[in-house]
Amino acid sequence: MLLLGLTGSIATGKSTVSSLLSRPPYNLPVVDADLIARQVVEPGTAGYHAILKHFLPTTPDLLLPDATPKGRPLNRPALGRRVFGAGEERERDRKVLNGIVHPAVRREMYRQMLWAYLRGQWAVVLDVPLLFESGWERYCGTILVVGVTDPKIQMERLRARDAHLSEEDARNRVISQGDVREKAERCLRRGPGRGVVVWNDSGKEVLEREVQRIMQEVRRASPRWWSFLLWICPPLAAGVATLSWWRMRRVQLAWQAEKNRKKAKL
Repeated sequence: MLLLGLTGSIATGKSTVSSLLSRPPYNLPVVDADLIARQVVEPGTAGYHAILKHFLPTTPDLLLPDATPKGRPLNRPALGRRVFGAGEERERDRKVLNGIVHPAVRREMYRQMLWAYLRGQWAVVLDVPLLFESGWERYCGTILVVGVTDPKIQMERLRARDAHLSEEDARNRVISQGDVREKAERCLRRGPGRGVVVWNDSGKEVLEREVQRIMQEVRRASPRWWSFLLWICPPLAAGVATLSWWRMRRVQLAWQAEKNRKKAKL
């Protein structure tokens, strides 16, 4: 089974691509890290209680007024203002939040990927905004980055989608997820067939045509007979996955080494 990593940055169109891949003619299962991240902090979960313990004493508006049987939901805009942006305090709080959410998200993602494999899916989409930053890239046979050429496009789309955000809020959220153009460069370093970039500066029709073209290439690289062989022979699937992990891990380490060399020259 092919692990197709889907990433980008906020307001680049990644969710649109994810939705396209989940519908005909592709019908791929999507493991949505953002959706899972919301689910693991719903009222009553262990993640919810951990967030309350750390943030509630210093964030009076952390909870919404409308209560559910399991408790008052999190006020996500308030929590976002607390962790997004520059500064040591926000960075520290962001690490705390990530330390609560990420382990729970990973466990659920593993469960969904295993279920997709057992059902005989030829591929599963890993929709992860911070795919590179979280280390998921090494597990993906192919990565698709959805990007825009100008961060201003992201901020305009973000504010159009979330009217409550100020210009500063939008800028902080865009910055917090890194430069999508750097993600695109990193993706292409994986080589043909393993890293693909879609530039989404135009409308949805153009994006749909690009996705169709790319998925045809991906399907040719992972034909149906190969997917079936991996499904009926788990040891072969494990061996192929290990080899892919090792290759992509080398690409990851080479990228990190290059970045460290550039920093050392500054």
